[in-house]
Amino acid sequence: MPTPPPADIIEPHTRTEIETRADFDRQLATGSLAGLTVQGLRLDLDPVPDLTGVDVTDALFVGCRFATREVGADLVRRRADVVPPFSELPYPTQPTHLYTPEELAAGFAEGGFAGMYDTRVYAHFRAHGGALPEVREALGQRLHDHGVDNALGDATRAWLATHGPQSVVGVMGGHAVPRGSAPYRMAAVLGRELARADRLVVTGGGPGVMEAANLGAYLALRPDEALSEAIDLLGTAPDFTDHDRYTAVALRVRERCGPTVAPPPNGTDPAAASRADSASLAVGELDWARCGGLAIPTWLYGHEPANLFAGRIAKYFSNAIREDTILRLARGGIVFAPGRAGTVQEVFQAATKTYYGTDGASGAYVFLDRAYWTRELPVETLLRPLLAASPFGDLSGTVHLTDDAYEAARLLIGV
Repeated sequence: MPTPPPADIIEPHTRTEIETRADFDRQLATGSLAGLTVQGLRLDLDPVPDLTGVDVTDALFVGCRFATREVGADLVRRRADVVPPFSELPYPTQPTHLYTPEELAAGFAEGGFAGMYDTRVYAHFRAHGGALPEVREALGQRLHDHGVDNALGDATRAWLATHGPQSVVGVMGGHAVPRGSAPYRMAAVLGRELARADRLVVTGGGPGVMEAANLGAYLALRPDEALSEAIDLLGTAPDFTDHDRYTAVALRVRERCGPTVAPPPNGTDPAAASRADSASLAVGELDWARCGGLAIPTWLYGHEPANLFAGRIAKYFSNAIREDTILRLARGGIVFAPGRAGTVQEVFQAATKTYYGTDGASGAYVFLDRAYWTRELPVETLLRPLLAASPFGDLSGTVHLTDDAYEAARLLIGV
């Protein structure tokens, strides 16, 4: 019988990483970068650092830009490792922070949906092999996703330290649920109630139920009427396949409500922002979690418009990494709204983690729409006996069905 991996296998690594110019300059003043990882920094901008007398033994420079190629070559000669940024890619090979809605939507005002950063990256992804890219592109994508991994760890660290892992709740469900529908409104109310109870809402970053949950969290600090008004406006462009109208209305809602969280420096250019000094990202580091929560989408599904209501967006090329990451984070429980094959896959992928205790204790499994999950897709019939047989005891009591978003929130909050 499989057992959970040893704790040291899934704990974060401890190698020190330098991701801002301010931290780099402080470390440089000590005269040693030995054994450190420096990632995504513009070391070709004034003041250009003098690295000639610095100990760089076993240092790793990933995605950094230097004033000349000779600087990088000299570092290698002095026993550092250098992985330069890949040229001519529309995305950063070592992002230093998570994306914001402003970054993904950059270019929409000038070029519509086709001109958005998010769409341009997807077009590049498709043109270079999609899920099966050639070697150079594959390396660029893997470096990008590793940077997102690091940025996600940095972004969630303060939240988890303050609220604990049981405060992170996943919301899964169908991407095709139209805006303005009853299921959409229910998911939005749920997202709002969770955020108001200091739960970090995590979704797959797509349209439908996922957008609704992040929308609810985005407007959690506003009066209840604001959410109803926003959904009514979004409902004028209900179908995500109508890309330009769908995105334009989302941006209109954001404009009416006003930004709830300031974007990172140079927020309109993700590649530039990833190379900028991001020291100011620590300011208000929990605000984004309370104003939209977290979305974790993938460019594998880049034909779907970006979810523009999450506070921060961890967008991956690898769908497998993205799915595992969502479920690994959601230790405070998962809500499953009606969905099809993708949602059912997530149900049992999550159940596997719970059954074996792979990532520690799990919260409640809350299924919205009792009739759907007992008659149309009777997942409960299989899930309860499976969890009852867990090596950690009978976990079937973690499964709940409800037709009420407020009851779902209470089950997850524990009140």
